[in-house]
Amino acid sequence: MIDYILMIIAVFGAIIALIQRDLLKAAILTGISGAAIAFLFQYLLAPDVALTQAIVGSAIIPVFIALAVKKTRRMEEE
Repeated sequence: MIDYILMIIAVFGAIIALIQRDLLKAAILTGISGAAIAFLFQYLLAPDVALTQAIVGSAIIPVFIALAVKKTRRMEEE
């Protein structure tokens, strides 16, 4: 049962990140699906994959996306 809940959280986290207009919010919200997938791997008794997913999917990738957004100039819509 918990595996279905984690899958739903991962999918909804990705959908919420996709519909965001602010790129920094989207970068932060990508960590939700990464963390849910990491918990799912831990539940499925794959701790090495879960640790890698937790580090990469919920920490490094959102930080890299946020840094890329910060380095670019924002154009304000009129």
